[in-house]
Amino acid sequence: MARAIGLINANYFTKADPAFTLGRPLASLPVLGRYRMIDFALSNMANCCIRNVGVILPTNYRSIADHLGAGKEWSLDRKNGGLFLLPGSAFGTARRTGRFLIKDLLDNKAFLERSRTPYVVVSSASFIYNMSYTELVDAHEASGADVTMVTAKASADYDDMCGVVAEDGRVTGLTSTVKLGDTAFMDLFVIGREFLLELLENYREVEHLDLFVALHDDLKDENVRTYEYNGYSAAVLNGEQYFATNMALLDPNVQDKLFPADRPIITKTHDTPPAKYGSGCHVANAMVSSGDRIHGTVSTSVLGRNVIVEEGASVVNSIILQGVTIAKGAKVENAIIDRNLTIAAGTELRGTQDDIFIQQR
Repeated sequence: MARAIGLINANYFTKADPAFTLGRPLASLPVLGRYRMIDFALSNMANCCIRNVGVILPTNYRSIADHLGAGKEWSLDRKNGGLFLLPGSAFGTARRTGRFLIKDLLDNKAFLERSRTPYVVVSSASFIYNMSYTELVDAHEASGADVTMVTAKASADYDDMCGVVAEDGRVTGLTSTVKLGDTAFMDLFVIGREFLLELLENYREVEHLDLFVALHDDLKDENVRTYEYNGYSAAVLNGEQYFATNMALLDPNVQDKLFPADRPIITKTHDTPPAKYGSGCHVANAMVSSGDRIHGTVSTSVLGRNVIVEEGASVVNSIILQGVTIAKGAKVENAIIDRNLTIAAGTELRGTQDDIFIQQR
């Protein structure tokens, strides 16, 4: 994959209540207790040997920068190329729906200009999936397209996802919402590097717009095509989707689709001991992470690292982030608990299937 560089934009919000991101960028939201949202796009690039990747950061970038470091885990700590943490525009985080603000791309033109590769693989961090970017670039190259947008069938109604209207694989229109079964844009595309630089110059006067909003009126003049992805994918654009996706990933069949042996999802390494299960504990259908100490009951839940569930405490149908202590007799059900909190002894925190309780720091 010396043909392409990678670019991941993490500088955006969604239409959802920001409480669901728990005070951090969407790209750094934990998934299955050990991964982050950004790991999926970045691992897909690393697995096909893209060795030059830029990440456009939001203003609250600390958690992303801490997670990525120098990119060692993804083999991106290199003398030539490697991982580049790029500045995002301050007003970019105020927008909705669009993930690829023109100003973000303009402000980082130098990253594009320094490369000599013909293509750029551009992604957001809103989707969980595992695919071969090599096959994607091959298809883009073979089609002769200017831009190839990766699409999938929408699994639900989304009011914060771009829809694609296409005829014989050529994009003729874009929508700002999708319905169940519609063709949805996965916030992932391949574009010629020189063509992208040309577009940025042409759209310099409308830098406040999303790239695809600006491109919409020019679709008749540009060769924009679709690439349908039929593997497992899940959009995470609000709290309900975040919760439902983590719960769905407890299914071994879904895990087999998302984590094939030949394309691992890579994440930051933590030197923590294995989980410890105390005498009399009960754990069923749960993802328990390293460093956890379980003395109570955990069922149909995802636990981050270094979580303590004391005797008599129970966690049911919940997501518990790292460093949380569930004290004796406390009960947590249908909830998301932010990191490093202590749920006091005897406390009951209960949401419902339709209204998940979120406890923030």
